[in-house]
Order: sequence, then C-alpha cells, then structure tokens
Amino acid sequence: MSLAAGTRLDSYEILAPLGAGGMGEVYRARDATLKRVVAIKVLPEFWSRDPDRLHRFEVEAQAAAALTHPNIVSIFHVGRYDGSPYIVIELLHGETLRERLRKGPLRLREALDYGTEIARGLGAAHDAGIIHRDLKPENIFLTKDGRIKILDFGLAKLNSSKSDSGDDPTITHQL
Repeated sequence: MSLAAGTRLDSYEILAPLGAGGMGEVYRARDATLKRVVAIKVLPEFWSRDPDRLHRFEVEAQAAAALTHPNIVSIFHVGRYDGSPYIVIELLHGETLRERLRKGPLRLREALDYGTEIARGLGAAHDAGIIHRDLKPENIFLTKDGRIKILDFGLAKLNSSKSDSGDDPTITHQL
C-alpha cells in the first residue's frame, strides 16, 4: 500500500515517502497533536495477512517501545490504517552505517565510538530481555549530530520472564 501525501493516520498526516524495505514502507509525517515531524513505518496490507510478518512487526514495536535509551530508536505510537499496522517513530536525520561505509573506511576513533554506542544500546536491550538478532550496518543509523541509533527490532527475541515481569514496564538508561 503506498500512502499519498495528505493521507491521515489518526493524528498523523503523511508528507512524503522515505523508503521501503523487507518489513514495510516508511513515510515522513506530521504529528498534528504534538506539532512535530515523525517517521511512520507501515506494514503493507498484503503482509498484514501473513501471520509471521504480522508477528515480527508487532515484536518490533513491542521491543523498541519497551526501551528508552539514547542509542535505540524511540517509538511514539502504534496503530492501524485500513487493516495495516503502523509504528510511529522518531524521525532521524543522517545515514545508515551501510551508507557511511560506502564512502570509505571509518577512522579508528569513529569505529571505537560507534562500537561503544552500539554496545550500550544492545546492553540496555539485553538488560530488558530483548535480543536484536538482526544487527547489521543497515540497522545502525548515524545521526547528523554523531549519535548511533539501533533500528529494526523485527527479528528480536523477547525474554518473557524479563519483558513481561511488570516490575519495570519501561526500561530507561542514561549515559
């Protein structure tokens, strides 16, 4: 399902497409309630009928939403539009690690800094009982201000004993 500019999903207005991948289409959108620009990832309707893809999409939303960490993409909302689920996430500006590597090798200091931030994000996820299982350069985002954000928890494995305990429904980590 391609969404045209102006399409409304709850309080979000689609502005433009940002890209598409194996688990959905991503759009730039405006949050009319909070007056901010966000990204919306939509699982196309035909994939919404596939129980495996639907489960992976739901796991992605649950896993990322269970974490509040500076190195993990933030989830703001989950909803449905015409039978297709969508996730509203923070809009990131920059490039994936894959795109950055196409320009040439990283300097040693960059590689160490990026590795440290990735380890911190993954450590926070592991502490919450979430294992990413699809870490690759396409799922690591380098923001324009030099921070790392881990994306796409669609293949994540949730340790129900930690993530469903109710003791700490949202895990918050500070650097």
